[in-house]
Formats: sequence, structure tokens, C-alpha cells
Amino acid sequence: MRLDKFLKSSSLIKRRPLAQAACKGGRVLVNGKVAKPGTGLKLEDEITIFTSAYKIVVRVKSLSEKERGEELYEVIKKDRLEE
Repeated sequence: MRLDKFLKSSSLIKRRPLAQAACKGGRVLVNGKVAKPGTGLKLEDEITIFTSAYKIVVRVKSLSEKERGEELYEVIKKDRLEE
């Protein structure tokens, strides 16, 4: 599954164009490397997302097209970023 589609399906990012913009802006890492929207995901990959307020690290649990939301990932760490 493509990274941008996973982010949208998992509800980590609400819309696919926003997921694509976050990837292109360097705010999404897969296994510690900056990832493009079309990056292919595998089970157990770690995704790091930087928002304006948080750094969220999740691990891919499922790539099923039928599952949605938190069924697709487990949260490893969620840190509030200092301003």
C-alpha cells in the first residue's frame, strides 16, 4: 500500500492531498528516512509524522484494504513538541 493512502485510511492524516503534502514537505519518515507519497509500505515499518504540535511514531500492523483507523497501526510514541 502507498504511504499516502495508508495515512488517509488509518486516519493519521484526514485527507490524501494533505498526506501527499506532508510527505513532500519532509514531515513524514518511514524507518527513519524521508518518504515520498508513493513509498510502498511493509508490515512492521515505522512511520514518524511531524505536525505543528506533535511527533507521532506508529508501527504498521496491517495493510488490508478492508480495515480502517487504528486497526492498521499501533502507536509507539507520541511526543508533544515544545514551542
